[in-house]
Amino acid sequence: MTFQEFLHLRFLGNNVGAYLTCAGILLFGYVFKTLLSKLLSKLAFRFIRKRTEGVSEAQFAELLIQPVSIVVFFVTIYLAFQVLDYPVHSSELTKHEPWPKVVLFRLYQIGLITGVAWIALRAVDFVVLVFQRRAELNASRLNNQLIPFAKDLLKVLVLTMAFLVMLSRVFGVNVTALIGGLGIGGLAVAFAAKESLENLIASFTIFLDRPFAVGDLVEVGTVTGTVEKVGFRSTRLRTAEKSYVTVPNKAMIDKPLNNLSLRTARRVGFTLALNHTTTSQQLHSIVEEGKRLLQEHPLVTAEVQMQFSALTPAAKEVTVQYFIETTSYDEYLQVKEELNYCLVEAVEHAGGTFASTGTTVVQIGSGGRFESLNSTPTPVL
Repeated sequence: MTFQEFLHLRFLGNNVGAYLTCAGILLFGYVFKTLLSKLLSKLAFRFIRKRTEGVSEAQFAELLIQPVSIVVFFVTIYLAFQVLDYPVHSSELTKHEPWPKVVLFRLYQIGLITGVAWIALRAVDFVVLVFQRRAELNASRLNNQLIPFAKDLLKVLVLTMAFLVMLSRVFGVNVTALIGGLGIGGLAVAFAAKESLENLIASFTIFLDRPFAVGDLVEVGTVTGTVEKVGFRSTRLRTAEKSYVTVPNKAMIDKPLNNLSLRTARRVGFTLALNHTTTSQQLHSIVEEGKRLLQEHPLVTAEVQMQFSALTPAAKEVTVQYFIETTSYDEYLQVKEELNYCLVEAVEHAGGTFASTGTTVVQIGSGGRFESLNSTPTPVL
């Protein structure tokens, strides 16, 4: 038997030459799928190079090489089996076809649709990466909030489209009739998913109304934290204890929300409790010097209040209140500490002393003098 005669031998409806050609195409696709995907990625990047905003070709290829190689391999499978008399379209498959043929063709369709959807998802990742580079240049907090939300939304749309295409092309489902039928059944689904839908609508309200942005320090109910992400259903907050709190979006718009990052200054208020041995002249000196020190600080606003406010059996009280122009909590603590030292020095410079918080009974003796009958010394600022 010659080689030509061997190639023309037939079994299962095809000759040996057709089987060898099919195997050769499959081998070529398997061996060179990665190389072909790199070439396709390089060609695609050339068309969008001017709009990549600093995203490198290597980053683009890293995203697309793997899904593109999968699609290339499935295309080679299709081309390989086109050589045989085996290939059929999904509409041509009947209940009388051998079940292995039906299963293999369905698996092929599912794999190809999955590969194309994977490419679409990676394309979304690339587009989001480009917009993130632009957001870094513009330094917009709204972009930092909107980009992750848009990324999740686009991926949900891609997966939904892939699922509908799979139902239509693979399983022969009439998608139009299915969507129409959901008009009635959708009411029951809507009632069952009422809270999820409310949170989804609330997420759009957050983007339209913009009560806060990613990076803001907010207070909602009993929760205070920095906004890290706004999702479809919830908003993630990082608290001062570094815990990660998830708050439903509906709660973010229904409850009173205090955006602490938008305040122009931070308030400081306390009372200086001075001993009764502190004279009126010393009090005047403490109040005047303390007020001057507060007003001279570059981060303290003009609304400085320091007054001799109360005369109690325990102490002579001086009320102190001022505002620090900063949104940084660390800077607020640092300035507050500096000014506390200044007030202590002002009291010491005037010769005053701080009162104690223990049990102290003071009576007015002869000549109008205050006499301490009992006290437990505990200094107070």
